[in-house]
Formats: sequence, structure tokens, C-alpha cells
Amino acid sequence: MASVQDERQQPTMTVEQQYQQGFEYRCRGEYGLAKEALNEVLRLDPSHIKAKWQLALIKGFEGDYDGSLEGLREVATLAPDDTEIRYDYAMTLTMLGEYALAESEFREVLRMNPNHDKAKQQLAYFK
Repeated sequence: MASVQDERQQPTMTVEQQYQQGFEYRCRGEYGLAKEALNEVLRLDPSHIKAKWQLALIKGFEGDYDGSLEGLREVATLAPDDTEIRYDYAMTLTMLGEYALAESEFREVLRMNPNHDKAKQQLAYFK
């Protein structure tokens, strides 16, 4: 199994390739490798919103719900027009029982993108 460090040392690895690698590790549930790759992205580009987003999601997957919520709140503030980040923030709020704020976030996602089917589905639970 290749490590992130082995792949990172390739001179052709761009920040976006590093991000994609971390994202793929996250999707496969390989959170340690994902965090290593995503933290490398942030070392190279401290303002990389998507890397911060993925790291916040990983915190939730690993059981650090408060840390996840804080991270998602931060990236939602930094990228207020990103409906996918706002959706994940709303989902985390829902999981933590912050229903009024979650409903508000889902409504904001739908205001920005009226065709966001997942937000429509979630909002139906608040009726």
C-alpha cells in the first residue's frame, strides 16, 4: 500500500491532485491517509476551502461532532455561496439536534439553488 508521503514526493503532484487524493481516501473511509493528504494541501495552500471542508467532515465521521460542526460553520462562513458546504453544515446541525438553525440553512441552500433535491428532501422533515 502506497503512503501519501510516497505519492506526495512526486514532483508532478499539484495542490488539486493532492486534494483529490485526500478526497478519494475520505470517500474510501481511509481517514488517516485522508487527513494527511488534506493537511498537506493546507500546508501548501492555507486558504483551500475544500480541504478544510473535507477535514471538518472527517471529524464528524470519527465522532468529533462538535469539532465537525465548528469546522463546517467556519467553511460555510468562508464560502457562503457554496451550497454543498452549506448543505453539509445543515445536515450536521440536524444530526446534533439544532433543528431551527438546520431548517434555516436548508432554506438558504434552496434559495441559492431551488433545484437542490437533497435540501428539498431534508426540508420536508421539518413540516
